[in-house]
Amino acid sequence: MTECTRRLSNLNGGAELRSSARLRGISLHPIFVSLPGTTDLTVSQSINQDPIVARITQPSPKPPGMGAVLLRNIDMLKRRRDQEEAAASFQDRLAAAITRFTGSMAFVYLHLVLFGSWIIVNLGLLSFIPQFDPSFVVLAMVASVEAIFLSTFVLISQNRMAAAADKRADLDLQINLLAEHEVTKLISIVSAIADHLDISTNVDAEVEELKQDVAPEAVLDEIEEEQKSSASG
Repeated sequence: MTECTRRLSNLNGGAELRSSARLRGISLHPIFVSLPGTTDLTVSQSINQDPIVARITQPSPKPPGMGAVLLRNIDMLKRRRDQEEAAASFQDRLAAAITRFTGSMAFVYLHLVLFGSWIIVNLGLLSFIPQFDPSFVVLAMVASVEAIFLSTFVLISQNRMAAAADKRADLDLQINLLAEHEVTKLISIVSAIADHLDISTNVDAEVEELKQDVAPEAVLDEIEEEQKSSASG
């Protein structure tokens, strides 16, 4: 009697699970059949069509105006980069193109084929092709000359990248100084409002210092002095 009751409970549980899955739009798939009187053991997959769950799991909306600002910044940076590339000289564009090619796998494959064929032929492994560099002196000379030119092209490209990085660093510094000045003005306005409303806080002693603009040259001088003292010590 107990065994029959258990089997009936299993059957009822499986039927209730499948009925609940059909109501919620979840697809159920069998894993294995093992228990007597139980047709299948199932798990739910994430094929949920419940509108309530779909509304909960959908991504949060973007803040209003954020998309337009990001698109404008991306477009501005792209146009700026295009202008810099168009203003570059022919030598700079040629050096950049050579550097891009030498930094690709196509350049590696080309040298594998070229140098591999050179070595195989001059080792005498191909009897129908005469050896033209059995001592590999010419090969060493070609590789050395190529290394000289490649290193020069790489240095030219690095100089261009360093100049672009310096421009971005200057832009970041100017934006940071502008933001610091704006924050200082905001602190002054908030402090004036607090004085007008007769509001006192625990940071009143620091407000006067915070209302002063930071002098970047003084900060740089302090950093240099710290570095000199650290090096001498």
